[in-house]
Amino acid sequence: MDVDLDYEAFRAVMGSFASGVAVVTTRTPAGEPYGLTCSSVCSVSADPPLLLACIRTPSRTLDVLRESGVFAVNFLDAHGREISRRFAGPVQDKFDGVPWRPGTARGVPVLDRVLAHAECSIQQLIDAGDHVVVIGLLVGGDVDRSRSPLGYWRGSYMQVYRMDQPGSIRVEVPEIVEPHGVGDAEMVVELGFGLERIGL
Repeated sequence: MDVDLDYEAFRAVMGSFASGVAVVTTRTPAGEPYGLTCSSVCSVSADPPLLLACIRTPSRTLDVLRESGVFAVNFLDAHGREISRRFAGPVQDKFDGVPWRPGTARGVPVLDRVLAHAECSIQQLIDAGDHVVVIGLLVGGDVDRSRSPLGYWRGSYMQVYRMDQPGSIRVEVPEIVEPHGVGDAEMVVELGFGLERIGL
């Protein structure tokens, strides 16, 4: 199959789609936690409740996830940039100094101070190029509505602010992206520093 789009062009195109940032976690049968940063997460179905996460191969976290059959998706809040970097890099013990607890549904690691988390059991694994698409059935989770999300767009972190709520403000930073419609709301983003080595 001929591919006319080179790697950098592909990254530029796909990087134009703003996303949240999550940490996918799992555990060994002995309870040892594993995790990685992932920005390729989305819902698949409401009935049954399914989501997917795309994980680059090879990955020790993916190996453990396959073995355990369970995982959690931890959606990072606006203060989660350092956690994102930690789980994206080649850190020996990524959980060292990171508060977490076993999830109530499957015992998978749930990070503290996240926007939301979803506990899942694996429904399907699909090989797709240099990634594996992990489809999970939600069996538990929780939401903290007091927090705002960490985002990622065109190689940089961003903070997202809803404009349809009292008290929303436009933050002055070197570059501000003009609001664009997001469903019934709008958002303004504050650019941060680039995300490193997603999917390790």
